[in-house]
Amino acid sequence: MQPFASRLTRQPLAFDPVPAGEIAGLFADLAPELRGLLAASAGCSPYLKDLMSREADWLRPTLHAAPETAFAALLAGLDAIPTDDLGRALREAKRRAALLTALADLGGVWSTMQVTQALTDLADRAVQLCLTRLVAEEIRRGKLPGATPDDAMTAGGMFALAMGKMGAGELNYSSDIDLICLFDQDRYGADWQDARAAFIRVTRKMTALLSDTMAGGYVFRTDLRLRPDASVTPVCLSMAAAYGYYEAEGRTWERAAYIKARPCGGDLEAGNRFLKSLTPFVWRKHLDFAAIQDAHDMRLRIREHRGLNGRLMVEDHNMKLGQGGIREIEFFTQTRQLIAGGRDPSLRDRTTLGGLQALAAKDWVSQLAADELTALYLAHREVEHRLQMVRDEQTHTMPATAEGVARIAAFCGQPEAEFRRDLLDRLLATDRLTEGFFAPAEVEDGPDLSDHARTIVDGWSIYPCLRSDRAQAIFRRLRPVLLKRLARAANPDEALVALDGFLAGLPSGVQIFSLFEANPSLVDLIIDIAATAPALARYLARNARVLDGVIGGSFFAPWPGLASLTGDLAARLAETPDYERKLDAARAWMKEWHFRVGVHHLRGLIDGFEAGKSYADLAEAVIAALWPVVAAEFAVRHGAMPGRGAVVLGMGSLGAGRLNSGSDLDLILIYDAAGVEMSEGARPLAARAYYSRLTQAMVTALSAQTAEGRLYEVDVRLRPSGRQGPVATSIESFHSYQQTEAWTWEHLALTRARVLAGDSGLAAEVDDFRRAVLAEKGQGAHVLADVADMRRRLAEAKPGSGGWDAKFGPGRLMDIELLAQTLALQAAVPARQVERQISLGAKRPNMSQADQAALMDAYRLCWRLHSAARLLTDRTVSPDALGEGGRAFVLRECGAEGAEALTVRLEQAAARAERVIAAHLQG
Repeated sequence: MQPFASRLTRQPLAFDPVPAGEIAGLFADLAPELRGLLAASAGCSPYLKDLMSREADWLRPTLHAAPETAFAALLAGLDAIPTDDLGRALREAKRRAALLTALADLGGVWSTMQVTQALTDLADRAVQLCLTRLVAEEIRRGKLPGATPDDAMTAGGMFALAMGKMGAGELNYSSDIDLICLFDQDRYGADWQDARAAFIRVTRKMTALLSDTMAGGYVFRTDLRLRPDASVTPVCLSMAAAYGYYEAEGRTWERAAYIKARPCGGDLEAGNRFLKSLTPFVWRKHLDFAAIQDAHDMRLRIREHRGLNGRLMVEDHNMKLGQGGIREIEFFTQTRQLIAGGRDPSLRDRTTLGGLQALAAKDWVSQLAADELTALYLAHREVEHRLQMVRDEQTHTMPATAEGVARIAAFCGQPEAEFRRDLLDRLLATDRLTEGFFAPAEVEDGPDLSDHARTIVDGWSIYPCLRSDRAQAIFRRLRPVLLKRLARAANPDEALVALDGFLAGLPSGVQIFSLFEANPSLVDLIIDIAATAPALARYLARNARVLDGVIGGSFFAPWPGLASLTGDLAARLAETPDYERKLDAARAWMKEWHFRVGVHHLRGLIDGFEAGKSYADLAEAVIAALWPVVAAEFAVRHGAMPGRGAVVLGMGSLGAGRLNSGSDLDLILIYDAAGVEMSEGARPLAARAYYSRLTQAMVTALSAQTAEGRLYEVDVRLRPSGRQGPVATSIESFHSYQQTEAWTWEHLALTRARVLAGDSGLAAEVDDFRRAVLAEKGQGAHVLADVADMRRRLAEAKPGSGGWDAKFGPGRLMDIELLAQTLALQAAVPARQVERQISLGAKRPNMSQADQAALMDAYRLCWRLHSAARLLTDRTVSPDALGEGGRAFVLRECGAEGAEALTVRLEQAAARAERVIAAHLQG
């Protein structure tokens, strides 16, 4: 590293020539460039002049070395200082560090952030030495229960969290240090209160040692007021007490404070554990746009309290808290981090500048804005340092006089007029970049409403989502925007009714209204959904957090596929601590992806077949990722699976890999105990009972209601013997049943069976057996007669309602699927999808191309109609019952010009398919 003098790039202008001349004379032996820096600095700062005079013998050799070397030597020298002399040694180190960093700053040798990091490093070393030395004294006096001298190295489980600028490595020149002191109560068991008393003494002594002004000055003014409920709590708390407070009462400003938090002294491992435990408090899994309002309110309170709301002037302007100041950039950055950092850990940077760049990398702010704010932040911090260097005062306020401003201008190396112009330009630029983010929009007038519409809108005031004053305040600004967007809908009255249903279903409003206000494009999406698919809007009202994914950056990206989905969910579950939270995490994850598929389908980004595959991928990913979690939780109580384990089979549409938005899941569990009679856990179970209860646990995991709702309805009736049989089937019983007892309809069900999770060896065996059963059981003369009988009974039970009922009725979905399975069984075709079962299965009876085409055309039309209808409603759809937007969606999906044309086309296609089906089943 190069020495100090060779790295000089600038220096101040000497404001007062008298002290400048004195220092020039004192250091006449130094090179001109060094002497010039010292003299000019002394001419601007009485404090630095005093330090130069006092530390002249230390400073001369120091300036001939690299500043990094000199600073490292300062810190290292503290380690050997006796505890009794620690206060003096720390004050000496602080004086020298203050002088060295100031000169490195003023001479351009170090960047602003190098200066702040050096000051932070000194604060860290001071806190660490105080904690370990003072705790060692408590141990020596026998005041820390059960502790030995070796425990002093980790401060007996006590640690200090650096908050604010110290936590981020951004200490300013005369900064206070904000600390929260905690201890690990688990190290002391029943004696934790005695330990707390000792740690309270340590905290008070450390504060005095660092803060008290003695002959040698002070080290760092220490502020402990960021701790939980500081007005009533002791200066050092247990981790458990702090965690309990944040869980029950933590506020947005405390969450923001913890963005920068890090352990800086004592038991660093315990400190990191504590911060990890606070992750759900600080970093919410949903996008937290309500934090914007909190930050805005906080800014206004600070300005009002400090009297900072006047006209923007250089004199008396607060560089930290005033308009366009440092705090604006910090709030701008931290609030965005709070909004999105729960979902994206890459945004959790402790530093302001690192946070800005991370946000730009993920498009939460533009790169241009991030770069502008970075330059403004550095320039503001430089002025702040000059203000503090004048007399070592913890001030952020520009002088009240023209003479004082001229001194700061000279300290910054600028003529006064130029300094004033540049400073005001920077303050206005900061305000321009940040104010629009925080300041709520003015309440505008909405469009004129009809009497009917006015009645609906007036009724919104009683909805649960508008229960709080805060929600009402946000919604007053949002309502005219919503109404203007509604006016553009194809049928505004219809869309208003659907939006009314959405609002009525919202349990609370602050978060979702804040989300809409900060992201106007979401309002268009909501109106689009409300005007087209009221059922999806109602789903959204119950699961509003799914909108997080819309603005998470990849909502409209291509479908990621099964492997990526499974890996993503497995990773999410792995990082979630306990079983119940894992279930909630799975539900939240699934609902976001499920909503995404629906929106893509609704907007024509995918068609009904792509949607069907996506819904099936999603269900399979949930099963594949959740199965090992359920099995592991079950094994905690009852031991590992006896024998070879088990596999989960998807049946029906799930096995075929094509679901609609409202599909339930048909599942079977098959196990192989391999002769093992009992599990070996703390509460062992017989193999049959083990797998039956494990199956029930899996079904519960999928279908039980939790705070996040449920994943899927699950049906296990396709297992051998249906409702009468055990919910889990052994591989031996499965073989025997399929060979000797199963009916033709159960063999038909096997044509779509597919292993989704479980032991790979057992999975291969099950699929081999499935193929063998198809080859053997599809050849009997009775097959067609059995299927014909089954078809007759299905038609009697569910005859269909005609019109746009695409599922039930002759020649429609259920009918075509039944024939496809029959063809697959007769031809021993292992394919599971309808199209392949028809095309491959049709070879055995030598079905004509025209007949195959009739089946395919009808199936494709029916699936498109059914898939679209299920997105709109869970009832049988009819053109008259659908709204205008929903009707247009169905017609677009089916490629039809009008409702009557689609009705005719469906009837004709179904009639052609029915003739093929009937002819085949008659042999």
